[in-house]
Amino acid sequence: MNPTLEAQEQAEVAHLGAAGRASETLAGRRNLLQLIQLRWLAVAGQLATILAVHFLLAIRLPLAEMLTLLGALALFNVASWLHSRSGRDVSNGALFGGVLIDVAVLSGQLYYSGGITNPFCFLFLLQIAVGTVLLRPAYIWAMVFIASVSFMTLTHVYRPVALPDVDVPALSVHFIGGLLLCFLLNAVLLVVFMHRIVRNLRQRDASLAKLRQRAAEEEHIVRMGLLASGAAHELGTPLATLSVILGDWARMAPFAGDPELREEIEEMQLQLKRCKTIVSGILLSAGEARGEAPAQTHLHAFLDELVAQWRRTRPAKVLHFEADDLPDVPMYSDFALRQMVDNVLDNALEACPDGEITLRAALEQEGETLVLTVLDQGPGFAPEMLERFGKPYQSSKGKPGGGLGLFLSVNVARSLGGKIEARNRWEGGAEVSMRLPLSSLSVQRQTPPKKALRER
Repeated sequence: MNPTLEAQEQAEVAHLGAAGRASETLAGRRNLLQLIQLRWLAVAGQLATILAVHFLLAIRLPLAEMLTLLGALALFNVASWLHSRSGRDVSNGALFGGVLIDVAVLSGQLYYSGGITNPFCFLFLLQIAVGTVLLRPAYIWAMVFIASVSFMTLTHVYRPVALPDVDVPALSVHFIGGLLLCFLLNAVLLVVFMHRIVRNLRQRDASLAKLRQRAAEEEHIVRMGLLASGAAHELGTPLATLSVILGDWARMAPFAGDPELREEIEEMQLQLKRCKTIVSGILLSAGEARGEAPAQTHLHAFLDELVAQWRRTRPAKVLHFEADDLPDVPMYSDFALRQMVDNVLDNALEACPDGEITLRAALEQEGETLVLTVLDQGPGFAPEMLERFGKPYQSSKGKPGGGLGLFLSVNVARSLGGKIEARNRWEGGAEVSMRLPLSSLSVQRQTPPKKALRER
């Protein structure tokens, strides 16, 4: 692969990881700014209401206390604004603390203006609604509890407001109980339904983000496919030349008479044949080799041939194959599918070159899903590797281009409607499972896998 292109792709992957962390920080700052804007509206609304009630309606309020609370809220909002400008992270706990300040100031204002008899007491629901949008579930229910306690406290602890020419009757216990029940019911329903709406919106955003990431990965695969196709064309001539030279060497007397040299030449011819098969497979998958469709075969024959070829072309013959009670269904022998399994086996071999590797084939989900599991006795996956399994250039091998094999394998499985999963075994080693729906491999499909992969 072009080193410049590889470095560019590695930079893109690193940028995506940094972008994920930066997005959380940016979301916290934006939420804080939204809270600041709402708080300024609350300060302005409370100031206008207090002055209108006191001077226009001639209802005497404790202006000093109420304006002091309002001034404290304004100062806190200025401090919050300065914090948002400082560039520091804004945690969910910090947002929760800000909403608590709003609840405390509202409780103080209601205490000085009639408590539960004040028609503005249901502004607590607005605070709960804001908290539902901005906070995590644990903080949301804590907010509901605190607002409910404040509401219940104001039913008994408050300063009555003297209304001119109006006798305010005492509130009955039944009325207060009904009021509390109404408040709690509204608060719980508000949290439940708003939380569901917010969750649905976040799931939609997450799905869109996954689609954008998948489009970027498929664009990456297209670029790699173009490079591979070009390389395959260029490799055809030197491979053919090498094949002719080795054939001539095999017939020469100095080489033919030396068993050791003759064995090495045969091994070179075998590896050269493998290289030519890989090049032909690349061109076939790209639709550039006579337009042929993948050959039809059966599942047992496909797996037996795959295992035999892998053992024959790898220096270490440590592969154990298990396929108990596996039905022999007709299928397509697709090069991309074969390469996917080979990549996973090669990774297992590199992880434990001296250990044993096991390939298990089984059916799950009432015979509708083919599961190919590769087990090794290596050191297993690091936690950060499992988190980003199948991402390009995520490899523990420490060499340029590492991780591309698994990346391509994951996308081949995805194009066939399946997936690849990895985990560490408790007894040691790693386990990689390839789950593929049999319908995507069966000859009863309307289009063979090669065509489906090419159209993607």
